Order: sequence, then structure tokens, then C-alpha cells
Amino acid sequence: METGWRDWVGVRVAVALTFAVAVLSIATGVSSIGFTSSVGLFGGTVPVWVRQAAGFTGTVTGFLMLASAFGMRRGLRAAWYSALVFFPLTAIQGLFQSSPYSVPLVVASAAAFPTVALGHRHFDRQTDFSLSQLAALTALVGVLAYGTVGTYALADEFAGVETALDAFYYTLVTASTVGYGDATPTTQTARLFASSVVVLGTASFAVALATLLGPAIEARITHALGKMTETQLELLEDHVVVLGYGELTEPILSELDGKSDFVVVTPDSQRAGELSDRGMKVLTADPSDQEPLERVGIDRARAVVAATNNDAEDALAVLTARQLNPDIRIVAAATERENVDKLKRAGADTVISPATIGGHLLVRSALGSDGMEDIADRLTGHSSK
Repeated sequence: METGWRDWVGVRVAVALTFAVAVLSIATGVSSIGFTSSVGLFGGTVPVWVRQAAGFTGTVTGFLMLASAFGMRRGLRAAWYSALVFFPLTAIQGLFQSSPYSVPLVVASAAAFPTVALGHRHFDRQTDFSLSQLAALTALVGVLAYGTVGTYALADEFAGVETALDAFYYTLVTASTVGYGDATPTTQTARLFASSVVVLGTASFAVALATLLGPAIEARITHALGKMTETQLELLEDHVVVLGYGELTEPILSELDGKSDFVVVTPDSQRAGELSDRGMKVLTADPSDQEPLERVGIDRARAVVAATNNDAEDALAVLTARQLNPDIRIVAAATERENVDKLKRAGADTVISPATIGGHLLVRSALGSDGMEDIADRLTGHSSK
């Protein structure tokens, strides 16, 4: 437990530092673009155009670091590597920006690098790109490279293209169909080449947008259906897994709300949709199956609660949970008193029979036992006064 807590803190610290440097990089980059002082931190030794270029690139690097921070939240090794590359880059860009606002960026980048580097063991998940994502990335990079090299090679046949940066700029605005008109082809050969960039660029950008928007659309659909995305499932940590949904489940969720993170596993899609609309984490699946319990991170959970109206289903769900995590605490509710021992044999640490407890309270209250009414009020959350 101590090691798990330290790992959790280590991940949070690394992600927080990466996120902080990313925000600083964006903020200082934007401020450096409009910083017109001719002196700067190094007495004017850094040209203004270099400082402005560093501001632009620093802003872009900041947004890329935000992506790294979100990837590190999922424990991705690739995101950790990219953050280590970006930290020295943001520090160098801060120095070239030569702005008073860039000093915190340089200091934060230098301080964050060793802390994040030492946490390498926390980020061991491999990045799993789909075929469409790889195709989109390859197509987009390939078209931009093709357009940049070709435009620069034909620079004499383009108006407004003199440098490699001009060629990249022309390719970008052409492939994205923005077309400002400040760089144009002047010969038939250049026009044919520009046409090919338009066709290939439009197709590559369309594929890239589809792969980027696809997961977002999928997330909206899964939310509407009462399901969770893979990202949400991977972020579950030290939570309570509630197996099934029955009459006893609602009071359990009300008690857990605000006290502990939890996720409900139920095969009832209608009930799952209602819980999801209320902002609760829910997975539509059979709680007695191994695969959904692994998806909701039962190996990282703090406890399991099984309290539906069907003791047989609860017993099977408890048995599966115990096999997947022998050390986790499991609490179950028995609808029938004779099933208490059966649920314990299935693997539950504690079995509570609401009917038995209710019967004891009713009888003792009827016989005039002192304090029974106060106990009942505390259990139900009501006050008799």
C-alpha cells in the first residue's frame, strides 16, 4: 500500500510539473511575440526576429507539452520521453526569447527535468496507435514534406517564395485550403505542382481530422450509452467497484458520493445510461465476467461492493472479483439470510443481511429497548428531533 501511494504521488507530481511548464511556455511565448523592447535580458545581443521566432516556437512547444502531460496521466512511456525532450527545448526557447517573462520558464524547465526523469518507472505503458492513426500521421507528414521540398525546388517559379520557411508556409496554407494568396505559382509547371499539393493535402488533412475527431465522437456516444472510454477506465485508481445494480445500490452510491471514487458495473443499459447522465462512472457489462472487472481496474481498487437483489448473481460476481484480486476487501449484501454463509464462501470478507438487521431493529424498538430509534435514525440519515 505504501509503495502504491508513493507511485500515485510520483505520477501526479511529474504530470503537474509537465503541465506547469507547458502553461508557462505558452504564456511566455505569446508575451514574447509582442515584446518589442530592443534590449532584452542579454543587452540586445539576441536579434528581435530570433526572439519573436522563439516566441512562436515556444507557444507550439507548450501545446505539445500539454499533450505529453495528458499522455503521462495515462502512464504512456512515449509521453514521458517527449516531455524529457521538451524540457531542454523550452529552456532554450526561454533564453532566446530574452524576455523578463521567460525567466520562470527557464527555471521551471531546469527544475522539472530531473524530477520527471527520475520517475521513469511510473510510465511503462506502450502507445497503441491504430492503423488509421498511423496512416493519417504518415500521410500528413509525407504531404507536408513533399510540398515543402517541391516548392523550394521550384522557388523561381513561385511569387513570394524565397526560403525553405516560405515553402513550408505555402504548403501548409495550400494543403489546408486556406490560401491567403501571398505566395502563388507563376508557371504551368508550378501550377501543376500546386494542384497536386491541393489534392494530396486535402485528403491527408481529412484523414487526420477523422482520426482526431473519431475518439471524441466515440466518447460522446459511449457516454450516451452509459459506457466509459478507455481513457476514463485507465485513470481509475484507489476506487470502489460496485457490482450490479439493485434496490440497495442507490443508498450505497449516495453514501459513496463525495467520499470515494467509484465505478458501477451493471448489465442494465437503461440503468447505466441514467447513472451516466447523473455524472457517475458506469460500465455496461456483466459484473461476473472477468474482462469487465479487469477493465474497471479491480487490481487497483480499494474495495468491492456487491448488493443487488439476486444473491446468486452476487455470489458469482464476488467469486470472480476474489479470483482477480485475492487481497481486495469485498463486502456483500444478502437478500436471504440463509445465503450469508454462501456469499462468505464465495469470497466476501463481510456479508450484511439488511432483512436481519431490519428485523432486529424493529423487534428491539417494539420491545422498548433504549436507543433503537436513534440507531435507526443514524442508519437512515434522518433525525427524530
